Amino acid sequence: MNTQNTNYWKENLKYVGILLSIWFLVSFCFSILFKDFLDTYYLGGFKLGFWFAQQGSMYVFVILIFIYVHLINKLDKKYGFDKKD
Repeated sequence: MNTQNTNYWKENLKYVGILLSIWFLVSFCFSILFKDFLDTYYLGGFKLGFWFAQQGSMYVFVILIFIYVHLINKLDKKYGFDKKD
């Protein structure tokens, strides 16, 4: 594997690690570990901890998918993988 491919995959794995960490924080920590603290706040008439457990983590996951697509498109352009042969 050449250096360009190695650097591409290092950056790709960095993005995946960061985005999965955010998803873990939202889906596990906000929904389970910090639920009691977050339930002191309300969003749309619902306790915030409950909202993250029922809706918020899914919304964040979908947003993270769009962020990943955007980051990978930029990464493809940076390393020249966006060109059609």
